[in-house]
Amino acid sequence: MKPEPITVTYLNKYIKEKVAEDEYLNNVFVKGEISNFKHHYTGHMYFTLKDDASLIKCIMFKSSTATLNFVPKDGTKVLVLGTVSVFERDGIYQIYVKAMKEDGIGDLYKQYEELKLKLEKEGLFDKSAKQKIPLMPKTIGVLTSKTGSVVRDIINVSTRRNPNVNLRIFPIPVQGKGAEIEIANAINIMNEQKLADILILARGGGSIEDLWPFNEEITARAIFNSKIPIISAVGHETDFTIADFVADLRAPTPSAAAELAVPDIAELKRKIETYNQRYKISLKKKIEFMKMRYQKCMASKVFTDPTSRIKEEYIKLDLKIKEMENLIITKVKDLKNTAIETISKLDTLSPLKTLTRGYVIAQKEGKALKSIKNLEKDDIINLRFIDGEKQTKVL
Repeated sequence: MKPEPITVTYLNKYIKEKVAEDEYLNNVFVKGEISNFKHHYTGHMYFTLKDDASLIKCIMFKSSTATLNFVPKDGTKVLVLGTVSVFERDGIYQIYVKAMKEDGIGDLYKQYEELKLKLEKEGLFDKSAKQKIPLMPKTIGVLTSKTGSVVRDIINVSTRRNPNVNLRIFPIPVQGKGAEIEIANAINIMNEQKLADILILARGGGSIEDLWPFNEEITARAIFNSKIPIISAVGHETDFTIADFVADLRAPTPSAAAELAVPDIAELKRKIETYNQRYKISLKKKIEFMKMRYQKCMASKVFTDPTSRIKEEYIKLDLKIKEMENLIITKVKDLKNTAIETISKLDTLSPLKTLTRGYVIAQKEGKALKSIKNLEKDDIINLRFIDGEKQTKVL
């Protein structure tokens, strides 16, 4: 059987999904030389990154270009951090650049990759180690800077979704020297004192240096050892830190983290009402079904004519009796015929039958005489005729 052909769109979509599933391609660190650079009027940057043997297309969106501390141009050697993806329409793959620096300042990226590989081998990123996020948490702990838009966004989103939500804000430094120690201590304190059901670890976007406390090993191990599930919301959607990989769940933004942690009460009420309506409908259908079964049972002969079964059994019993009577009559008739045949045979062989033809049976002392040698003079013998017996004397 010939295989069914697929469309080009389907193939490109399939390849894109496969590339997206590869965690390594979601966060690549590449060095090369810029060529064919174009700074579009929308603010996006399009260029090709090449080395001596190969090249790859790149795009850096306007939202990421704000972190640049140099002006890119053709011939500039750079280090880029980004995600490899497939542009489905044209069937080409390219790097969506999140950060870019001139070559020579890649020590942090090297440390990032080395720690990421080390922790991955130890199993800190394994899905089996992830904890489930509670559906209805009573208290949500928020670890972030005490000022700024992040904490306000989390509070606004949380209270909008559930006005009665209990938020426990634990202020921490989110950048700078020693911030990783403060972050780890805050996670440990929340666990030791059991201060929350979920923790949101959050901060806004920034350069890789700004986000570095969330790439430190002490932060990663504190997240991994936490008995309280942690949602990581560090940086913008395109930013990936070690904390994101270790956390039980990653949110693209702090606001999204609040949405994942706090259930929408209005939506829950709608669901409950929907389930309630479904329950009523199901119950009504169940009652109708049981009513139909009841009516069907009551319409059966067991209830309309309860003696019908007994009558049927009486009929069966009468038939059995009649059958037995017929068997007995047939058996008696067969035995009678057999007896008649036997009697007829015996009658044919009976010595008395010969008397009808004029013969006489002579007996002496009750025994039939077969020879004259058994007779003496003056013996008294008995003669048996067809119609009686007489005695006679031998002369």
